[in-house]
Amino acid sequence: MTLPDVDTRVLYPDGALASSSRVLHVAPAAEGRIAVITENTSFHPVDAAWPDQPADSGTLHVGDQAHLIHDAIVAATDGASLHLGADIPVRKGSEGWSFLVAHLLDAGAAVADGDPVRIEADAATRRALSAGHTACHLASLALNRVLADRWSKPAREDALGSPDFDGIAIESSRIVANGSVDRYRLNTSLRRAGFDTASLTDGPDGLDRAVIDQLDRWIASGAPVRVDRDGELLTDRRWWVCDLPGGAARIPCGGTHLDSLAELSAVLPGFAVVDDGGTPVLEMTTEARLRH
Repeated sequence: MTLPDVDTRVLYPDGALASSSRVLHVAPAAEGRIAVITENTSFHPVDAAWPDQPADSGTLHVGDQAHLIHDAIVAATDGASLHLGADIPVRKGSEGWSFLVAHLLDAGAAVADGDPVRIEADAATRRALSAGHTACHLASLALNRVLADRWSKPAREDALGSPDFDGIAIESSRIVANGSVDRYRLNTSLRRAGFDTASLTDGPDGLDRAVIDQLDRWIASGAPVRVDRDGELLTDRRWWVCDLPGGAARIPCGGTHLDSLAELSAVLPGFAVVDDGGTPVLEMTTEARLRH
């Protein structure tokens, strides 16, 4: 069967855990595995271009056989060859390319082009990662608000109108089960942009309490959360939207999320300044506590 000429249709932005589909292509992958491409999927993949949220865990079913999905990654094809993960040579959305979700199975899995399949993502893993991602966005917005008075020059604004420290200084962001780890470079470029880096490199004393106070007020609102999107294809634009008191926050995001802040009992960030080859880095480790 030829390689797909349209992006995978993704169902996970609406919260779907299971999907029925058809196999479009099976190709060899690294580590003795195969990459299975389907028409649609409920399985969230990791994107090598910005690998913040890990893939779901779960299974792909062919008839009465369940195959463990070891990982799911973004793949791409120009119609001639299939490129997986970090081997993709173009940016997502490039003209003439289709962007796909590749489910990685054991090489011995009995899956073939044209097979009808059912894909099932584990609900507990999805909820834990969704909680971590929602908490990550909330914590970044709260951090921006708390640090707003440390800018001496105009800076681009975040979704709530605060100077976007998170967007300007971010080095990396990693979503984990019920949490996240974000790293911000406190370098010369940030200082020249007008941010008082010394106020953090001298020790982020009291920063956690101020950010938590803001987060507590937002969580108490029980604000609804949703993912807006332009369409159902993998490369269609998507946004995390949270209707916070005083206005909705809208942030570009390809991940999964909780449905409401009422699902959270607390979001607890902690801060430390670490050295990265001579450059100070502010590390924010966020814990999301769920109501049970």
